[in-house]
Amino acid sequence: MTILLAIARRVGQRLLSSIPALLGVVVITFVLMRVMPGDPAVFFASGPNAGAAEIAAVRHKMGLDKPIPVQLVRYLEDIATGNLGRSLGTGQPVTADIAQRLPASLELTFTALFIALAAAIPLGVAAALRPGSIVDHIVRMLCTAGVCVPTFVSGLLLIYVFYYLLGLAPDPTARIDIFASTPPDITGFYLIDFAIVGDWSGWWAAFTQLLLPACTMALFVLAPLARMTRASMLAVLGSDFIRTANAMGVSRFRIIVAYALRNALLPVLTITGIVFSTMLGANVLVEKVFSWPGVASYALDALLSADYAPVQAFVLLMATIFVGVNVVIDILYGIADPRVSVE
Repeated sequence: MTILLAIARRVGQRLLSSIPALLGVVVITFVLMRVMPGDPAVFFASGPNAGAAEIAAVRHKMGLDKPIPVQLVRYLEDIATGNLGRSLGTGQPVTADIAQRLPASLELTFTALFIALAAAIPLGVAAALRPGSIVDHIVRMLCTAGVCVPTFVSGLLLIYVFYYLLGLAPDPTARIDIFASTPPDITGFYLIDFAIVGDWSGWWAAFTQLLLPACTMALFVLAPLARMTRASMLAVLGSDFIRTANAMGVSRFRIIVAYALRNALLPVLTITGIVFSTMLGANVLVEKVFSWPGVASYALDALLSADYAPVQAFVLLMATIFVGVNVVIDILYGIADPRVSVE
């Protein structure tokens, strides 16, 4: 009970301290959208040939006929009531659009992060155990390639090899093949929803559709995770308690996994939180290449058409997720290393 209270108090403190930052993000995004070149009223009023009356009507509908401070106050009032506005591009409330598209982005991001961690941690550990060896050089080469190749290039290469040449991957369009039926909308995560209803053929179709974009995102974040694992493991392997464990005859496997890797996880947890937040906002290129109906591509389309509400809601969502990820990382610190107090 004491631990739960400490966790709740820590979470509450972090959330309260994050309110000024979130407010600053909201205000800056709001102002930047208003000073961007172009008039969204002209865009949504049937193009540049629209009449002045039609443009004025659209401006009034969007609230652009009011001074910017008045618009900002009204926007903050709407946020406080949970109203993020209405997208003029889709005609739907922004909250409904985001609720529909966010599970697709989260499923892609979580899968990509799992693949990246499953590959980066063993690679980083292997490189740290043999510094300067051929294994270390191969890991560095892979990390360099992952950083240097843009995500849209690696995505197109994967499509060309596994879909066009080998025919192993399905058609890279949307979350599931057009001839397959979608699962019941339970959680919004296709893999979970298919598993809940027991439709394993549908689950496999969704998984194969997800694999290429997830691998593309995983290649993008493999480098920082592997490098941080390698550097942290090298620092821990040179510690006195590791030398003492070796002198006492403790098995090599136990030293690496139970002692070295666990103590090396704190920096890896930190970079994982940063990487996750970056992935969720930066996977727009992957979503565009694979026609993935995620929230990032939704925000990009809104930005190109100067549709204010979806862009502002997207930035606020990313900032909120970043705060939540940092709180989770704080809690995981205490689990990974008992010396780190939850408080």
